[in-house]
Amino acid sequence: AVANSEISLVCVGTPSQTNGDLDTSFVQRVCEHIGTQIKNKSSRHVVVIRSTILPGTIKNIVIPALEAGSGKVAGQDFGVCNNPEFLREGTAVYDFYNPPKTVIGETDAISGDLAASIYEKLDAPVIRTSIEVAEMIKYVDNVWHALKVGFGNEMGSICKFLGVDSHEVMDIFVRDTKLNISPYYLKPGFAFGGSCLPKDVRALVYKGKSLDIDLPILNAILPSNDSHIKNGLRMVMEAGSKNIGFLGFSFKAGTDDLRESPVVEMIERLLGKGYEIKLYDKNVNLAALIGANKDFIMNKIPHIAKLMVKTMEEVLEHAQTIVIGNNSFEFKDLMDKVREDQQVIDLVRAVEDRNTNGFYNGLCW
Repeated sequence: AVANSEISLVCVGTPSQTNGDLDTSFVQRVCEHIGTQIKNKSSRHVVVIRSTILPGTIKNIVIPALEAGSGKVAGQDFGVCNNPEFLREGTAVYDFYNPPKTVIGETDAISGDLAASIYEKLDAPVIRTSIEVAEMIKYVDNVWHALKVGFGNEMGSICKFLGVDSHEVMDIFVRDTKLNISPYYLKPGFAFGGSCLPKDVRALVYKGKSLDIDLPILNAILPSNDSHIKNGLRMVMEAGSKNIGFLGFSFKAGTDDLRESPVVEMIERLLGKGYEIKLYDKNVNLAALIGANKDFIMNKIPHIAKLMVKTMEEVLEHAQTIVIGNNSFEFKDLMDKVREDQQVIDLVRAVEDRNTNGFYNGLCW
C-alpha cells in the first residue's frame, strides 16, 4: 500500500493508560512499519497522523520512528503532517463531508499541499499551521466540549434546586453570540476582575454551598483565577529587579475601574515584598474619579494612589522590569521604547512586535 501511494493516513487509537497518560504505542508501531516501507521508495511519501496525539508526539515519536526505519530525513526526503479528526460517534461520515474546519500541521509546504488536496472539494475552511498547533487544537476542542457539558449540568443543578427552568435559561444564554457563544473571553491573557465577574461567581458558589450542591467546576473558577495572578507575580519576582513599573492597572483598558483589578492585587502583593513600584494608566485620573470607584481608590487603596505617575516615560525611566497590565493601544509599540537592560512582562499580549530591543516575556504565550 505504501509503495503504490503518495500518502498514508494514520488513524490508529491512542487510548488512556491507567495513569491517564496517552498510549502512543500503536502510532509508534505503525510509523516504524511505514518507515521500513519508504526506505527503498524513490518517490516522496507523506505520512499524515489523524490520531489524537498530544503536542510533541510527532517531533518526539513519529518522526524519529519514521527516520529510523527509512534512513531518510523528515521534511526533506519525506513529509509528515498532523490532520486531526473532528468526527463524532454516530455521525462520523456526515462530519467528514461537513467539517467545521480542516486543520493541517505540516513539516513543509509540499506535504501540506498534498494533504490539503484531499479536502479541496469540501465546503469548509482549510487551516494550515505548525505541527504543534495542530496537535494541540484537538485537545482544546474536546476539553472545551467537556467543559461546556459540565458547566451546563452544574447550571442545571442550581436551577433545579431554585425551581428555575434550566433549559429555558440555557436557551436564552446561547442566543447571545456576541459574548456567550463567541471568540470573546477565549484568548489567553491575565486574570479576570472588575466589579461584576468576581462578585457574581462568589454569589453563585455560595448559593450552591448553601443548597449543599456539589459544583466542582464553579468552585474551581476563583482558585484558577488566583493561580493566574500568582503566575504573573512569580514572573515579576524571577525577573530579579526591585524597580517595577506597571503600564495599565485598571481591570481592563478603557476604564478607570480598579475594583477587584487583578493587577492591583498583584501590585499589593509586590509592595508587601518590598518592591519599588511606579504606575501609569491614562484612564485612572484621581481628579476625575467619582462615586464608588473614587471611594475605593481613596479609602481602600490610598497607598497605590501615591505610586501613580502622569506619563509612561516616568515608568520607563524608573523600572528595570515593566509589566503591561491591560491592552491599551498606547502600549503596542512599547518594545521600541525600552532599553536593552529592561525586561517586559506582558500579561495581556498587548505588544505587537515582540522581537525588538529588550527582553520580552508573555504570561501564557
